[in-house]
Amino acid sequence: MAFNEDTRVKIPAILTLTRLGYKYLSLKSAKWDIETNIFTDIFKDSIRKINNNVEDEDIDKLYKDISLMLDYEDLGKAFYERLTSSSGINLIDFENFSNNEFHVVTELTCKNGDDEFRPDITILINGMPLCFIEVKKPNNREGVLAERDRINVRFKNKKFRKFINISQILMFSNNMEYDDESIVPIQGAYYSSTSTSKAFFNCFKEERPEELRFIMDSEKQDTENFILKDNNQPTLKNSPEFITNKNENTPTNRLIISLFSKERLKQFLKYAIAYVETEKGLEKHIMRYPQFFASKAIQDELEKGTKKGIIWHTQGSGKTALSFYNVNWLTQYYAKKKIIPKFYFIVDRLDLRNQACREFTSRGLKVHTVNSREDFVTDIKNPASISNDSGKNEITVINIQKFSEDSKAATSSDYNIQTQRIYFIDEAHRSYDPKGSFLVNLVNSDPNAIFISLTGTPLIGKKKSTTIWGDYIHKYYYNASIADGYTLRLMRENIETKYKLQMQDILQKITIKEGDIDDKQIYAHKRFVEPMLDYIVDDLTSSRIMHNDSTLGGMVVCHSSGQAKMLQEFFEHKYKNNPDSAIKTSALILHDIGTKEDRKDEVDDFKACNIDLLFVYNMLLTGFDAPRLKKLYLNREVKAHNLLQTLTRVNRPYKGFKYGYVVDFADIKKEFDKANKAYWDELQGELGDEIDSYSNLFKSADEIEQEIEEIKETLWNYTTTNSEVFSQEISQISDKTELLSIRKALQTAKELYNLIRYTQNDDNSLKYEDLIRKIDFRKFRELLREVENHIILINRKEAIEKGIDTTQLLNVAMEDALFTFRKLSEAELILADELKNVLRRTREGLGGCFDKKDPAWISLKDELERLFKKKNLDEITQDEMKQNIDILNDIYDKIKELNRKNDLLKAKYNNDKKYARVHKRIMQERSLNQKESKICDVLNDVKEQTDEKVLQNDNVLESDSYFAKMVLRLVFTEFKKRNIDLDAESAKYISNQLTREYLNEYKGQCA
Repeated sequence: MAFNEDTRVKIPAILTLTRLGYKYLSLKSAKWDIETNIFTDIFKDSIRKINNNVEDEDIDKLYKDISLMLDYEDLGKAFYERLTSSSGINLIDFENFSNNEFHVVTELTCKNGDDEFRPDITILINGMPLCFIEVKKPNNREGVLAERDRINVRFKNKKFRKFINISQILMFSNNMEYDDESIVPIQGAYYSSTSTSKAFFNCFKEERPEELRFIMDSEKQDTENFILKDNNQPTLKNSPEFITNKNENTPTNRLIISLFSKERLKQFLKYAIAYVETEKGLEKHIMRYPQFFASKAIQDELEKGTKKGIIWHTQGSGKTALSFYNVNWLTQYYAKKKIIPKFYFIVDRLDLRNQACREFTSRGLKVHTVNSREDFVTDIKNPASISNDSGKNEITVINIQKFSEDSKAATSSDYNIQTQRIYFIDEAHRSYDPKGSFLVNLVNSDPNAIFISLTGTPLIGKKKSTTIWGDYIHKYYYNASIADGYTLRLMRENIETKYKLQMQDILQKITIKEGDIDDKQIYAHKRFVEPMLDYIVDDLTSSRIMHNDSTLGGMVVCHSSGQAKMLQEFFEHKYKNNPDSAIKTSALILHDIGTKEDRKDEVDDFKACNIDLLFVYNMLLTGFDAPRLKKLYLNREVKAHNLLQTLTRVNRPYKGFKYGYVVDFADIKKEFDKANKAYWDELQGELGDEIDSYSNLFKSADEIEQEIEEIKETLWNYTTTNSEVFSQEISQISDKTELLSIRKALQTAKELYNLIRYTQNDDNSLKYEDLIRKIDFRKFRELLREVENHIILINRKEAIEKGIDTTQLLNVAMEDALFTFRKLSEAELILADELKNVLRRTREGLGGCFDKKDPAWISLKDELERLFKKKNLDEITQDEMKQNIDILNDIYDKIKELNRKNDLLKAKYNNDKKYARVHKRIMQERSLNQKESKICDVLNDVKEQTDEKVLQNDNVLESDSYFAKMVLRLVFTEFKKRNIDLDAESAKYISNQLTREYLNEYKGQCA
């Protein structure tokens, strides 16, 4: 029997497609047009079937038109628009998709003259070869890389134009699980669209297995026999390898089911393909799987009547593209309800408006903009679409500042037309203050509007909250995006600033306290700026040499606009016309420098590799997407969610880069940890409060009670029963240390309250109920807010009191200062979702073990418990988080190996957990001096006899003692048959174990 890619992957994949409802078609008796590979008889019969009253001559004309379209140099755009059109003669019945004809063929040659290639599997819809699959065997040396390279070469061959233009979805697989650490897709199952440059391999991770649970038909032996015979592999049928590879859970079969089950294929063909005009020419894109599942989640929420919700997809994951796809998807959704949808994309900055307009226009949407509040008042009162005669779907891109109190939608009763407005909120974590008028005007503009809010970083901080936009509809985190190849990891390069004259000396010279100087003046001083610029230019030059890539670009996030101007001035003086410098071009991007058009041109020049360095202050830190930007020079502290936004400017995939680099002049470590902590807090909902749940295992009611007593002692001198009196009391406190002590006590009380609630179902539930009554936890939340507000007020007073002008004195002092910069170290920045992910899979691995009395399992559980007792896993400093991830990964690897061995053992007993557990107990606790294989053989004999007796008489399990005696006799008998001497004690031990397993299973089923 052959053991190759055909027998291991291709034929099992074909069988999976037949179970999805595709008819296997042998090429030995089929007819097709070799110029297009359209099966003409099937095509014509299908067109008659799905179109009423269509004449044969119309079908012939249609076929000629299609053949002509397929020869266009448009990457199949004209054909795709005809394929999905609902006017004229339908090529596919999208309303009743099962009404179409679905076939699968193998080794269909794409041939033009002497040039040819043969996809392993081709999928036909109504006779048209719309999808193909290429497979390789597992562990092939080149993975899927060679196949990707081959297909890219074919795409460029104009002789294959018709075959490429007709193809919509391509799949490549070597039937292996994904390697999340790989920079490029070497192994796994991937999908793509066609391309004339380079196809991007998308991984697919199923998020809705419940949709696919009952779509597979049962295996049909006559179909299987025909396919095996047609492929000259009849001996394959009963081989264990073939049976294993037919399993629907192999990587190849999983992706086939996810992509090509009929409802999914309909959705991908209709809504998931986009033609995009780029600077390099026309590209064909296909939805990434998180975009696909987010779209389905949006539709689900609309069906429930939900009016608002958040899409949390990490930066670089394609949120604007997601909005585009949903304009098309939701247009059809509302059309079926006879409702006219009006789509708006809401931004808060002009540059983001311009960028969104370009993105939507490049994808073929009709884009409208609003130039004034008055124009928008007119627009929103019009229930009809703006240009419904263009044939294109449309969207209006608008700045939130254009919403006014007069921006009120007309009610449906004013017109005989139903309209639904859908607002996509860009960067929903920013600039949408509930206390501000813009947000109120937006929300009040149409009480019936749908709000779909897009964020890459949830709001961090207590004053604003992303949740003003509702609950999360869909989430896609940074670690998943890295694993899927859509974003890069981040590497932080720590920079040390050395002074020949220390800053303290400067401050002493001007005889004022350290910190009283406005630091903007120091960092914009020529003495500081020039050596920093030298370091940046040298570093960017070295990076280009190291990566052998002269296109690598940099951005300097300056400490102030003054520093940015000074850097640009020095650059033009020192490097612009320097023949010895490899870095010669730069641009200054500030809101008050140049015109909007100038800034746009400079940004475009940077993207086109015509500018080496950008000097910015506040601009381009969000929404700016330039894959060649791989060095971010950060010279100021950026706060909270804005920090994550800023850092991810360098996370776009580019050539073979594994990292985006952040050169850290500002020492962001502390602020990054703070932002990451808030990021973790936001993750907790997804995690299921896992940290708290684990911690409950290790904190007793007595320990909680002791902490409560300590809290009461700290708050003894304050009136905690009356919030107003408490507020007055703390308002008299000027000692910040005392206030921080009060805040810590109240924060601890808040944490303890959650802990008590989680543990109320424990054995000591009555004691925990007593703890709830110990103090008024709900009241303490009010008190905590008061303390925090008072601390903020004190901090503000201190800041005001330090306002002293020292500009002239500083200039004198800086004359003697010499600054030098050197690289200290580099370390990968880790986001909290990686910790969440490893914690989740460790928990799932531990919980997935079927033998929780196994000493090995108990040992791993104890190891995890010790870890929780020793430290808080939600510590978010980089070093602590990395340490926790490493420890958890080690535990997970051990759990994974234990589960692997358990599953292997279980398989030897026909997946019967009972016998696998008993087998382990025998090997762990009894010295029978027998090989495991022999113990397994005899236990399988016992299993066969015992199961047979239970099947013949299920009442045998009603009497525990009778069943135990019966099992004991069988154990003695079967062990004796195998010539194994079994002493009475061991026989009783084995029979007791088996009896307990059977009775527990029986009683559990009865219960």
